Amino acid sequence: MMGSDSDLPIIEKAINYLQETGVEFTVNVYSAHRTPDEAISFARNAQQNGYGVIIAAAGMAAHLAGVLAANTILPVIGIPCKSKALDGMDALLSTVMMPPGIPVATVGVDGAKNAAILACEILALADAELASKLAAQRAENTSTILQKNAEIAGKYSSVQ
Repeated sequence: MMGSDSDLPIIEKAINYLQETGVEFTVNVYSAHRTPDEAISFARNAQQNGYGVIIAAAGMAAHLAGVLAANTILPVIGIPCKSKALDGMDALLSTVMMPPGIPVATVGVDGAKNAAILACEILALADAELASKLAAQRAENTSTILQKNAEIAGKYSSVQ
């Protein structure tokens, strides 16, 4: 979910990851301030509608993730989005500084891919096939970095 369609370029990183991983999802634009009734209704009905995790992206005041978390017991992952005024710091603080009892897992500013990965890790607790896909992705990432290390170390190291 995003608070504004201007967040779509950020959310697309999560969309792409979820598509690659084969996880079902929906995308919505609901604002904590401009469409609060719709956002709250979505959160209150998400679990019975089959959702396991909610990802919420918003910039500036960034109250969307908190509003959703206040209205569901599902895990909510907040993506603070960069804005022109404060470079995303306002959104980061608004997303991460939740009161006790209403947690929001928060990724870095514009960190949509990490939000999607975290959502998959949460869902993988009850889905062995998804857990296997995530383990394979981690192994592939490790292999890629070790290959890059060998190339660079071999090219630039002076100690044999």
